[in-house]
Amino acid sequence: MLIEFRVKNFRSLRDEQVLSLVASRDKTLANINTLSTGLAAAPDLIKSAVIYGANASGKSNLIKALQDMQSVVLESAVIPPGQTFAVQPFRLDAESDRQPSEFEVTFIVDGVRYQYGFAMLPQRIVSEHLLVYKTFKPQRWFERRFDEATGRDIYEFSASLKGKKEMWGSATRPNALFLSTAVQLNSEALRPVFDWFASRLVIFNEASRLGPQFTVQMLKQNEGRKRICDFLTAADISISDIEVITRKVPTQAVHFDMLTGKVETRTEEAEEFQLFFSHVTDKGKAVLTLADESGGTRNLLFLLGPVLDILHKGLTLVVDELDTSLHTHLVRALVRMFHRPDVNTGGAQLIFTTHDTSLLDAYGLFRRDQIWFVEKQADQSSTLYSLLDYSPRKNEALERGYLQGRYGAIPILSGLVGAPH
Repeated sequence: MLIEFRVKNFRSLRDEQVLSLVASRDKTLANINTLSTGLAAAPDLIKSAVIYGANASGKSNLIKALQDMQSVVLESAVIPPGQTFAVQPFRLDAESDRQPSEFEVTFIVDGVRYQYGFAMLPQRIVSEHLLVYKTFKPQRWFERRFDEATGRDIYEFSASLKGKKEMWGSATRPNALFLSTAVQLNSEALRPVFDWFASRLVIFNEASRLGPQFTVQMLKQNEGRKRICDFLTAADISISDIEVITRKVPTQAVHFDMLTGKVETRTEEAEEFQLFFSHVTDKGKAVLTLADESGGTRNLLFLLGPVLDILHKGLTLVVDELDTSLHTHLVRALVRMFHRPDVNTGGAQLIFTTHDTSLLDAYGLFRRDQIWFVEKQADQSSTLYSLLDYSPRKNEALERGYLQGRYGAIPILSGLVGAPH
């Protein structure tokens, strides 16, 4: 479960921004929209968070910051020595452009709270740390910092971190994380942290688009096909069944022999799938192909497979523009799946950006601590803040207040043709 994400000096997020999933003391919808952690420091977390803001306000940068952090954790130990990172600091002032980008996440795995972060320049990692809360008091398992005077990384290790930590530190390249290197060298103590990024954090955005493969695999199983079709039926989409037909097709593959330098092209078999949708209405029935279905139906279908798996395994799902090609009622239904204790049995969480303001006043959908905004400042830096900062009344019309600019984070349209006066 994700507790908090911090980022500083990444794209438009110049100053430190904090997305917290710690539930407030408000008891509204507490038995539905919050998760109990068993930890005194953060006893309850929200199951979902929605982020609003104008176009180019920085919403997508927040998602990309978490995604870039994930990528560095997963890939830094295997990239070539000397390869630079594509990290982008805030470039509209000279001071920030020279400073490192900073990332930190706090999360829970198997009842243990971890607080992990690092700072990086394009050429190297400049600091890295891990705090572990086995009890209320944190244990600083390791801290790494780059010493410019000596040009070397300085490590401080805790006795609580077991294993060959000095050897792992000496094996860590300047452009690699100690965490990633240590896990590659079989650190079992640090594996839960690495695995959270590898298998418990799922991100869909422009850089990581939703594909059909996972849903297709679920459709091949009777239970998975039933769950998907049941949701589509409940969503008033007249699909009673989906059939998956697979076949082998020839394809060309290029093989490179590193010993001889020989390149060989081979004909191999690849698996190709086709989907057939059975539609049933009061007046008849028909079987359609995937190409016959609307873009919205395809998006919903390809999202359903991962969502059902995430709900079962208790993962954290982050989606940029969840409402793309989806009707607002379908977005509400997906959000409610994360809120329903009988469906979300694994403690899954959903974080998403959207422009669908009708969700703000959807009855019983969000608590006030689940609603966030991103606003672009005059200097082009982005600020993330919670609706709680405005202390709205319990029955306040949030959609109307947001569109009137009461909470900020809306586009300024004055002077444009057709703009409201």
